[in-house]
Amino acid sequence: MNGSACAIGLDFGTASARTLLLDLSSGEELAVSEVAYAHGVIDNTLPGTGERLPPDWALQDPDDYTAVLDAGISSVLKQVPGAAARVVGIGLDFTSCTVLPVTDQGVPLSSLPAWRHRPHAWPKLWKHHAAQYVADRLNEVAAARGEPFLARYGGRISSEWYFPKLIEIWLEDREIYDAASAFLEATDWVVWQLCGHQRRSACPAAYKAMWSESDGLPGAAYFEAAYPGFSRPADKLGHTFYSLGSNAGPLRADLAYKWGLPGSVAVAVGNVDSFVSFPGAGAEGGSTYVMVIGTSICDLVVHTADVGLEGITGVAKDGIVPGLFGYEAGQPAVGDMLGWFAESLAGPGGPGSVGSTLRQLEQAAAVLAPAQTGLVALDWWNGNRSVLADADLSGVIAGLTLQTSAADIYRALLESIAFGNKAIMDNFSSGGLDLKEIVACGGIAEKSPLLMQLIADVSGRNVSVPSSSQVPARGAALFAAVAAGPQAGGFSNVAQAARALRPGIAGTYYPHPAATATYGQVYRIFKDLHDTLGRSQSAWLHGLKQLKRQATRSEA
Repeated sequence: MNGSACAIGLDFGTASARTLLLDLSSGEELAVSEVAYAHGVIDNTLPGTGERLPPDWALQDPDDYTAVLDAGISSVLKQVPGAAARVVGIGLDFTSCTVLPVTDQGVPLSSLPAWRHRPHAWPKLWKHHAAQYVADRLNEVAAARGEPFLARYGGRISSEWYFPKLIEIWLEDREIYDAASAFLEATDWVVWQLCGHQRRSACPAAYKAMWSESDGLPGAAYFEAAYPGFSRPADKLGHTFYSLGSNAGPLRADLAYKWGLPGSVAVAVGNVDSFVSFPGAGAEGGSTYVMVIGTSICDLVVHTADVGLEGITGVAKDGIVPGLFGYEAGQPAVGDMLGWFAESLAGPGGPGSVGSTLRQLEQAAAVLAPAQTGLVALDWWNGNRSVLADADLSGVIAGLTLQTSAADIYRALLESIAFGNKAIMDNFSSGGLDLKEIVACGGIAEKSPLLMQLIADVSGRNVSVPSSSQVPARGAALFAAVAAGPQAGGFSNVAQAARALRPGIAGTYYPHPAATATYGQVYRIFKDLHDTLGRSQSAWLHGLKQLKRQATRSEA
């Protein structure tokens, strides 16, 4: 083999997928490709039928996944002639919990004419929140029974997760449920397409399907108590799960031939998009707080101990990096909240494209001083993931006047992200996790210096941004290198790979003491609103959401 070994990392996001070709000797990103999903997020009407989807639905088309897989890999290999022969591994990450029902041959039910017209046959994207009523029931029963698994998830499970979505199908379309041989995380489904057999990852099973290596799934009696008749939870989930960095098998021979790759290329077990970013950014140790900022934010912390902590979205041994407990939290509306605001201004007669509008708003908002807007917002445009775990909460802007400008509102939305982040960090600190620095990666970390500065000012901590535009894809390639192993030019473990492939730092944002002091006062108002509308008076926002659903159904 001429030259150093390479690995391919694929990062499947909400609207597109990124493919990265990584040199495993130098850490150089040799080629990058980004391909948008042709169907994007399906949240209005079902393709082919025009059927209007109910509120809070979010689906995708699995054909988009295979299309971008082929286009992305073909593109990066074409950009670097001769690199194909040097590829030793392929790794991937995916948004989670994005799940789809499949046949015993791995064919998505939505691809079959018999089921394509049924909404529940389609992949449910992570932000499909229509199963909130199921999550509420599962939480209620778990709390009443004192189920010990609930503590691993901060006291509440989310409507975004595996069993709320699966039971939603069981309740609403039993034929689809019965027709599905398996209900798969999309990351596991793509691995199946690459290597030709099913290899379910332990990572999403632990964080999104309430499974643990030591205890397995919650008992059948728990599910039966919540939903009589649903007493075999493992039927669609399976029983065998593979650890991160495992080799799922060699690349299928036909795909190796198609892409011109060696037949020995290792396919790594699938991963979660945010989780690969922790080692992908070169982060180590329990004092580092990693934020992956895109459509949403995922927050990641690792620690040597399992600390009982409310308000997180999960903790699992070996869940992020082997040998440590990985903690997850997050904010579900970030890039899409900002995009919504820009798009609302960029309609007929508006100032232009969403991208140019965001740049204009960023420039105008940057000249405003802390507290100058007179506004405070709650960033609940897509519910709250941490620390309230309530998808039925909705966004709030307080303090509007006739003098309020678009730049004021935009800055308030950015500040709401920083305030929501502080609430999450404070929750970690209350559990004894001492967080000294923030590493922020993802598209918005690069595109919005103002947001990075606000996070530094509000949190009182330094914020470093790695010098890589594709940290998740880089992390996926890192796991591919571990799956390939040192004998092929890869690495023997994740820690070794993370140190060897650590990217540089593009920039560091330092908190301004005066801004931190001012934002401390605004944050107290934010926190009072947060606790009032999210805890003691959550029925107000819940009631508005329910009335909206009823009105939408009546109109349909």
